[in-house]
Amino acid sequence: MTDLVRSHTDLDDEDVAWLQLLQADWQIIADLSFADLVLWLPDREGKGFWAAGQMRPTTGPTAYVDDVVGTFVPIGRRPLIDAAYLQGRLVREGDPEWRDDVPVRVETIPVRRAGRIIAVVARNTNLLGVRTPSRLELSYLQTAADLTQMIAHGHFPAAGQRSDHADTPRVGDGFLRVDNVGRVVYASPNALSVYRRLGLSGDLAGLSLAELTRDLVPPRRRPDEETLSAVLGGRAHRDTEIGTDTVSLIVRSIPLRPAGDHIGALILVRDVTDLRRRDRELVTKDATIREIHHRVKNNLQTVAALLRLQARRMDSESARLALEEAVRRVGSIALVHEMLSQSVGERVDFDEIVDPLGRMVTDVSDQGGRIRVRRDGTFGELPSESATALAMVLTELLQNAVEHGYDDPETAGEIVLTVRRIVGRLHVTVDDDGKGLPEGFDLDASTSLGLSIVRTLVESELGGQLELGPVPSGTGTRAALDVPLE
Repeated sequence: MTDLVRSHTDLDDEDVAWLQLLQADWQIIADLSFADLVLWLPDREGKGFWAAGQMRPTTGPTAYVDDVVGTFVPIGRRPLIDAAYLQGRLVREGDPEWRDDVPVRVETIPVRRAGRIIAVVARNTNLLGVRTPSRLELSYLQTAADLTQMIAHGHFPAAGQRSDHADTPRVGDGFLRVDNVGRVVYASPNALSVYRRLGLSGDLAGLSLAELTRDLVPPRRRPDEETLSAVLGGRAHRDTEIGTDTVSLIVRSIPLRPAGDHIGALILVRDVTDLRRRDRELVTKDATIREIHHRVKNNLQTVAALLRLQARRMDSESARLALEEAVRRVGSIALVHEMLSQSVGERVDFDEIVDPLGRMVTDVSDQGGRIRVRRDGTFGELPSESATALAMVLTELLQNAVEHGYDDPETAGEIVLTVRRIVGRLHVTVDDDGKGLPEGFDLDASTSLGLSIVRTLVESELGGQLELGPVPSGTGTRAALDVPLE
């Protein structure tokens, strides 16, 4: 809608914000009306109207087979839209329109903000779905009429209102109509069922909804008294959550004042007991997974400590170095599990893993603090499976660069880790400024255990490619990785 407003209308940002608030709630109006809603915006040149939004009802058949958003209607083609915009009143007169052999009754509602008409909502009812209305349907239609009057007078939507819950109730979940003092005038069968789950034994009609809820819901499971009275009494345009130890409800209130005076409210209720139970199960499962990662990390650190102790007792220098390499490999995996033990999902911010890896490799090398690892770019979030394999690969490449690129213990150097995310792939290069590869080096013929590990992980685990060669400009060695992100 924002792009259409900028391209074809003179509406300002406050007008757009008002229309977005209206669209946030107009599913309720469509369901109460059993009708499609289309939002028409006036063209800046006064030549007609642009369709900027459309909502179909979930309670009845649609009046539109195709979407109309983005279409233009010139002045004179839809007289009801012209009349609502120019006269600032609801327009209902006129014979039904026929669309695809379906009779459609059209009503138009001016959208008023700060005394100005900024748009028109067309309400389109498929008359093939109309039958003798029940009491439920009559209550729906009366409430829809009150809300459309509020739109025309500038009282709806409520300025700044936003639902606090992503799972806010809809009309079909449970519908109640209360009068100006908060007594229930009508309750749908679904709403009655919801309250019976709370412990109600009789009917809702004639009861004060706030007082009844106080009797059924313990104080620790309901909001403060002011919020409870405001929402369940129909005085505040907002929602809240209430319940017992076994039942959870979301209750939403929309005060009704079609002519300016408060006449009552529309109350929507939804039983979210199963949703809350699943939320608790997910929280428990997530905590269990994090605890598992924490224990795996601890166990890996214990293994690393045992290998380190064994290395100190080795008389053979080659055996000692092999055990120290194993310690670094185990440590790189432990870092991934440490991050997973602190994260909510099974994805990790890999930047927080690779930076400690660089410090770990250089700190334990013979070069001490003379070799520095610098990262250029960001890895972002990676799945845990990819993070574990990539952490081991980078550990080996950094270790190779430190060990084989700098022979002189007095030589300072820099290893640059460059990362780019391009079109669904991760491109990583590890460049050192050391002495470079030995003459005649062939990656395929190499017998190095570290490089064998790297190739296996890159090609088999990550599904990527590895290249090893000289730095294009200057001295040193470049290891290049190209792996898919998913």
